[in-house]
Amino acid sequence: MNWKKVFYAVFVFVIAIGAALTGAVAGGVAVYRAIGNQQASSLPADSATIEAQTVSNTSQELVVSTTEMVTAVTRVVQNTGPAVVTVVGTLPGQRTPFGVTAESTVSGSGVFISAGGYILTNNHVIEDAQAIMVILADGSEQSASLVGTDIYSDLAVLQVSGVVPAVALLGNSDALNQGETVIAIGSPLGEFMNTVTVGVVSATGRSIDTGYGYQIQDLIQTDAAINSGNSGGPLVNLAGEVIGINTLVVRDSSSGTVAEGLGFAIPINTARAVAEQIIEKGYFARPYVGISWQSITPRVAAVYRLPAEYGVYITQVAENSPASQSGLQPGDIIIGVGETTLDATHTYINTLFQYSPGDIVTLAVIRDTSQMQIEVTLGEAES
Repeated sequence: MNWKKVFYAVFVFVIAIGAALTGAVAGGVAVYRAIGNQQASSLPADSATIEAQTVSNTSQELVVSTTEMVTAVTRVVQNTGPAVVTVVGTLPGQRTPFGVTAESTVSGSGVFISAGGYILTNNHVIEDAQAIMVILADGSEQSASLVGTDIYSDLAVLQVSGVVPAVALLGNSDALNQGETVIAIGSPLGEFMNTVTVGVVSATGRSIDTGYGYQIQDLIQTDAAINSGNSGGPLVNLAGEVIGINTLVVRDSSSGTVAEGLGFAIPINTARAVAEQIIEKGYFARPYVGISWQSITPRVAAVYRLPAEYGVYITQVAENSPASQSGLQPGDIIIGVGETTLDATHTYINTLFQYSPGDIVTLAVIRDTSQMQIEVTLGEAES
């Protein structure tokens, strides 16, 4: 074997990789230098507040070597990895005409966000689970209890009573830049625990339609490899800060074209706000109107000859609810909330969630053939 040729090939490959990553990671390395070997900080066990870590930028010109870039990634993984867990939920058997099926399990990922044993993950990872267990990075297992969930942001908070090996630093997702290098850590397929993948921030502010009448909004898009089982794991920047919670990946477009590298994460600023309230109250409060409804689309409007192409058709009004107290009736069509007209990009749920319990909001309503304005004082409901 010609070792000189092999060495030359490896040398060229490393230089090429270094040139491609230098611009993306320069800022991260600068931050990493600023924090040095600082370990992930912990919150008091009795604290319900999850504090962001503030890192100052440097304006000094840097010369970044390939070794420094690799070191930045590996040290981030070494510091954050112990805070990442595999989440395993046990689903009850389902009753069928032939009897009850056996129990089954689902798995995802999570990350410690507090020394009090609180773990942030996705709601869809533990939804309907009757028992939850977490597997730590060292392979040890602990049982976990569900503190609360928010289905609309697809977030859940768990808690363990055992030893917390590490707590992840939480960053500021509002400061993300397109092209910034990010690292996803999780357990794809529930088997390959604490797998690390590297990519960039492809875009921010993305929205994904859930198919249930609302969108998950303001998502971070990344090309870091995310697969089933990565859900709930952290997306980390080169400063070692969690800036997102991985939640889904898109494989197929609406046209049937197979897509690759389309992963999405919930911004940590959103996740932090939801988690803090769940830890404090046991749930995340959403504004409550007190109606059952069906979404209206142009196709639905055409089939049923409705007077609006977008909005929601009220099928039921709950007794003693804000809706009943304001005079809303079954058969009413809500076409606007506050100053926002409902359309293809402004759904009823997402528009309503811009308000808080206790707010007074004006609804634009069509009743029979007349349009009217109805004021509703929003109540509070667990999501």
